[in-house]
This record gives sequence, C-alpha cells and structure tokens, in this order.
Amino acid sequence: MMLRGLVPILCVLGATLHVEAPRPSPPRDLPFFYDLHTFRADGGGTTVVAAIAVPVSRLRRERRGNRSRYRFDVRFVLADTAQRTVFHTEDSVFVSAPRALPRQHLLHTYVEIQAPPSAATLQRVVVTDAARPGVGQLYTTPFVIPDYSGSELMLSDIAFGLPGVEGRWTRRGISLALLPTSQFPESSFDVYYEIYNLPSGNPYDTEISIQPLDDDGSDGEDRPVRALFSGESEAREDDSVAELRRVESALPKGSYRFTITVTDKVSGQTAASSRLVQVRGWRSGTTMVQAMPRGIGR
Repeated sequence: MMLRGLVPILCVLGATLHVEAPRPSPPRDLPFFYDLHTFRADGGGTTVVAAIAVPVSRLRRERRGNRSRYRFDVRFVLADTAQRTVFHTEDSVFVSAPRALPRQHLLHTYVEIQAPPSAATLQRVVVTDAARPGVGQLYTTPFVIPDYSGSELMLSDIAFGLPGVEGRWTRRGISLALLPTSQFPESSFDVYYEIYNLPSGNPYDTEISIQPLDDDGSDGEDRPVRALFSGESEAREDDSVAELRRVESALPKGSYRFTITVTDKVSGQTAASSRLVQVRGWRSGTTMVQAMPRGIGR
C-alpha cells in the first residue's frame, strides 16, 4: 500500500513542494525504462511525451480462463517548483495474451502532458503493478521544459519507434511505436522529429549522423554514418514541419549518438538535436499498448 499512499501526495504537490527536503521514494521493486520527448504544442506551450517500457518479468501474470493477463498503472507528473503548479496524468495499461509472454518481453506505452515552458520543473514517473497493490517504482529528476515559441530555426526532441507495430502514438498524421532508447533491438527503426520556423517553400538540407560511442560515452574510433537529404519545406501555417525517417539497417549492439541537423538554405540558419540510443540486441519481442487515461488534471 506504500505506493498507493504516495499518489494522493503527488496530487497536491503544487501546494506542498519543498525541493530542499526530498520525499522518500517507494520500494524499488519494479524497475522500468522511460524517455521524455518534447514538442511544440498547438496554441502555445509544450507537449511532453513519456515513452515507457516494462519487462514482463516484473509484473504478476494473472490467468483469466485460457488467457494470460498483465496490468500496470502509470502516473506522470510535471511540477514547476518556481510557479508551484502541477500537471499530471494517470493511466492504466492492460494486456491479454493467449499464453504467457517471455520474461524479457517488453510491454511499452506512452502518456503525454501539455505544460508551459519552465527551467524549474521536476518530472516524476510512477509505475505500479495493478495486480499487486504496493508494488511499484518512482523515478524523479529535474527536467527543463523547452520553449519552442521563438522565431529562429529550431528542432524538437528526436523520438524513436519500431516499424510495423499496432497501437501507435499519433501526432500530426504520423504514427510511431514509441520505445525508450535504452532498449532498442538490432532491427530497423523509425525516427520522428519536428522542424520549427521553416517557411513553406524554403529549400532545406537534413543531415542524419549516427556516431558509435565507447563504454564511457565518448566518441568511438569508428567514423559516424551520415546521410544527407534535400527538400522543399511543406510547412503548416505555423511554419512547422513533421518528418518521419526510417533507418533500414540494423545497428549492432552498443551505444550511439544520433544527431539531426537541419539547414534552411534561404536564411542560412542551422539547428541540431541529438539523442543517445542503446542497442541491447535482445530478441524477446515487444508489445505496444495504448494507455487508458484515468484522469488528467492540474
């Protein structure tokens, strides 16, 4: 019951935040993986998307008739410690399979929140096993919510997903099976990003660079793999462009820095965004599941 007792506390975080006295964390008995991605929100603000993956081995398998069932709950919180405002969402994930899934199989989902830009935000992600009250885990860190409202050329975060998967995250007519970048298999994958303030009709170049990294995170001896694309902007009315690229070649096990650089050939402006990707090489498979919102509030 410890984790479920923590949830109401997070609801009133805006009134009781004291960053100099951190709250105790719940028992660390349900490790999971997650990434946060930020994008410009329509009408102002920033959309923050959490891609979450939970290994089946960490969840209790329930039997319903001849099927196996797995359930977990997700709570995602953004707390602005300067403005003392809290944005949060509560969601549930449900998976039913004809037989037990492999222990290292990953169940992955996504949740998202819109919040104002802020350099004084704490992010908290809580995952609990819905079949075992009190079993779960919380991760929390400072998190800067970027401001995409400027007029200069900008790039959103880079999001990664697996091709050919149902139940995908959809944005601006593009679908992506989001997966945390620390858990990628040796396979092809999709890459999604958005370009801001690139007027329609402007010619532009996009360079994609994949740099192998050493164990300490420094650039490896191998040269980066680069690909260059040229095109003409088909921006929306707000001068933003959404792009989906597919990397067809599987990457060997290891860590990589993935960098996208865009150059507006009319203004000469350049913008870049980078993300670390860790290829694990596991072959136990994944299942993408859409989370069911339990409530969104402020």
